[in-house]
Amino acid sequence: MTLKSNLTSEASGRLARLLIAKSIAETLLVGTIAVVFFLTLFPPYFRGWGEATPKGIAGWAVNQSEPWERVQVQLFIDGQLAGSSVASGSRPDVRAAGWAVDEWHGYEFQTAGLVPGEHLAQVYALHSNGAGNRRTLQLLGDPIRFVVAADGGFHEVR
Repeated sequence: MTLKSNLTSEASGRLARLLIAKSIAETLLVGTIAVVFFLTLFPPYFRGWGEATPKGIAGWAVNQSEPWERVQVQLFIDGQLAGSSVASGSRPDVRAAGWAVDEWHGYEFQTAGLVPGEHLAQVYALHSNGAGNRRTLQLLGDPIRFVVAADGGFHEVR
């Protein structure tokens, strides 16, 4: 081989390694941006649970990244907003289970006036981003199927 072909081959190899390194760095940068964006908009740190009670829908909600904070919750019944509240009621079971640092994470929605029949309730944690200009909802637990009897009483469908 000649000196010129050796230099060309060496330069080509160096260029290939640089392009591969650049591609890896770009992939890591884009991946990092995507994860930060996702975690900012859709924080995966809310935990909660709800059930149908004789009076309505009750449960608890905790922000796992800030377990002392009270979570704003919204109730949707059959796809329609039925109420909004802050989960700040006493739930000693939540603290005893280690989900929160205190017991004040319960909520209860009174749902009088629903027509008899089967309904679907969904409770969401309302999250605002740091600037407060974007809000997202995260479903807490599973949707709750319940039946309202003719006398107005509730029971959960399992």
